[in-house]
Amino acid sequence: MFLTNHKIVLASSVHNSVRKTLRSAGSVIENTNQEPWTRNELINHLQDADALMAFMTERIDGDLLDQCPKLKIIAGALKGFNNIDIDACSERGIIVTIVPDLLTIPTAELTVGLMLALSRKIILADQYVRSGNFKGWRPILFGNSVVGSNVGIIGAGAVGRSILKMLSGFDCCCFYVDPVALTPEEEFKLKVTRQTIEHVLRKADFVILGMHLTADSFHVVDQKFLAQMKPGACLINPARGSLVDEAAVADALLSGHLGGFATDTYETEDWAIEGRPSFIHPGILNSDKTVLTPHIGSAVGKTREAIELSAANSIISALKGEKPKTSVNSDNLIRIEQKNK
Repeated sequence: MFLTNHKIVLASSVHNSVRKTLRSAGSVIENTNQEPWTRNELINHLQDADALMAFMTERIDGDLLDQCPKLKIIAGALKGFNNIDIDACSERGIIVTIVPDLLTIPTAELTVGLMLALSRKIILADQYVRSGNFKGWRPILFGNSVVGSNVGIIGAGAVGRSILKMLSGFDCCCFYVDPVALTPEEEFKLKVTRQTIEHVLRKADFVILGMHLTADSFHVVDQKFLAQMKPGACLINPARGSLVDEAAVADALLSGHLGGFATDTYETEDWAIEGRPSFIHPGILNSDKTVLTPHIGSAVGKTREAIELSAANSIISALKGEKPKTSVNSDNLIRIEQKNK
């Protein structure tokens, strides 16, 4: 029999449909503020909670989990889960779920938007008009065209492939770098060829990062990487902030070797990286060659609602004793259970 007296904690405000769905499973405690709860506030809410819907702002580690003995599931309303210690959750028998698919298209869409804004100097143009100095057409703010450009995507996962699909209408010459090759049919359909990283950096007018953040990909964009890029090329990061050494990017922008940098994510967001910066590098903030967005890759109303509903359904499934389909640690839980028998 499914009990409906569970305590469910939502670390951020959600849509009404999500709130209503979860109330069928128990009492809902929701952070209705724009700012995230402090760590102590989060722990206080979770001490007797059965479930947590987590977002990018929550830091979930062993110390927190030890103070939340009833917790059965952490449902991430997210795709990347670097902010959750999966091993610590598995050791305590806590299910962790994510939303693997719904963020793909809006993130790819934003990536193309960042490319256009950077190459056509849209931010500078907007600021110029707002300044009151615009008196009519003048030969200013010349940019570069995305149409017909060479585009290199490092990481041809779901987001990378979606970006390639969207770029097909721009008549770009596209390359990708990935340890796993696409099928010949996929390459033909997406009009893309697999190349080495050296080839992509040498040829691409736009380099787009589509990788996961791992120990191997941390600061993959460093001084050496940037030095190999085609002079004047642009770098786009819709993935994870710590893929990029922001200090190295700032230097490359200042020297003029890097033509532009657009990003939706920042090093300071990746709490799991020891010694991460506590601020965005001023050389990026103050450059007129950057386009910066506040991690809005999935910030489409209907998409966010669908993401939250997916996480909510995972919570309900887990509280019923079922195994949610989007769990990222089911196998670990099984192995730990077998070991403890």
